[in-house]
Amino acid sequence: MSYKAIYTYAWDLAETGVAAATEEFRTLGLDTVTIAGSYHAGKFMRPHGEAGKVYFPDDGTVYFKADPSRYGAIKPVPNGPLGDRDMLRELIDNGSMSVNVWLVLLHNTRLGMAHPASVVRNAFGDPYYYNLCPSAPEARAYAIGLAKDVTENYPVRGISVEAPGFTPYAHGYHHEFALMKSNAWLENMLGLCFCEHCISGAEKAGIDARRFKAEVAGDLAVYLDSDIDYPDDMAQAFWRADIATHDDLRRYLDFRRGVVTSLIAEIRASVRRDAEVAVIPSVARPTGGCWYEGSDLAAFADNAGIIEACFYEPAAERVKADLFDIRRRTKGKGTLRGILRPSHPDISNKGEFLEAVSALRAGGVEELAFYNWGHLRRANLAWIGDALRGSA
Repeated sequence: MSYKAIYTYAWDLAETGVAAATEEFRTLGLDTVTIAGSYHAGKFMRPHGEAGKVYFPDDGTVYFKADPSRYGAIKPVPNGPLGDRDMLRELIDNGSMSVNVWLVLLHNTRLGMAHPASVVRNAFGDPYYYNLCPSAPEARAYAIGLAKDVTENYPVRGISVEAPGFTPYAHGYHHEFALMKSNAWLENMLGLCFCEHCISGAEKAGIDARRFKAEVAGDLAVYLDSDIDYPDDMAQAFWRADIATHDDLRRYLDFRRGVVTSLIAEIRASVRRDAEVAVIPSVARPTGGCWYEGSDLAAFADNAGIIEACFYEPAAERVKADLFDIRRRTKGKGTLRGILRPSHPDISNKGEFLEAVSALRAGGVEELAFYNWGHLRRANLAWIGDALRGSA
């Protein structure tokens, strides 16, 4: 089945109307709408928005009619601004395009605030409310419930799941502030989760997690109390050295990978058998950096069958390099999709965008998606049509 998709939000569809929006999508040569089914907060510029140019989504809500009985202690919150309007159902009932649902799983501040026992916690015990921990049973049940609920209650072709793992420290919240320079070593150490669920799981894997937690907290405290600012290149080298020489750190990172891999396998086993399951593996660039979040590309390709990689790069040559590396890691397993952003901050001119699309196709990536309808200027949307028609 062809997958030439446009990512979009329910609020943009509601404003324009499903019939008008899908007509525009088909004119561009698209055949699939990938609509956000669960999403976090944001502050979004909408160049062609008719009811306003800046939009603040209702934080941490779902954009379909969820069945609360399918969930445990953590239940999805219905979207407020759309009220009783079910844009996913309207899109399906329109029938003119294939429908795929994009689910942001564990990156959810609203639910994290409501369920602090299920969030990531650093070595000091500080909660990261924006990240439900994939080791926490209630968080896992919520993620699986989302996937199962939307695929059983709606005849969608499939789901694209994002944020199944450990969100990096630098991603996360809004209005972030610090009066000191950050660096890769500091952020990676602060991004390690030592919640009780992770500690318990790591101990079962034979890791002395409590001792390791104390060691990480000690190293961080000494650094924060010093007058040292690691230069960027040195911080990267120090982090790599720790991975190479510190057995507990390396084993802890391996444990995290197992946690996320098993969650994806459970999602695939739980959803409707004929529904596609694609995994968006990372918020990192390049894609290979996904390992820190617990994402294993080869395992995802095995367990889910589809990797939907974000080729968010400023040049076609970088897209080609990322594709080459993903192919090397997956070793022919599964299907690879590619997501591109035909605009700033990625590819800023039409020629480079067309070259990037050609590079993906030449590398065997025929299933393509473009992010995001509401964010893109109409001139940039037109590039998608040119690319899909093969126009130069």
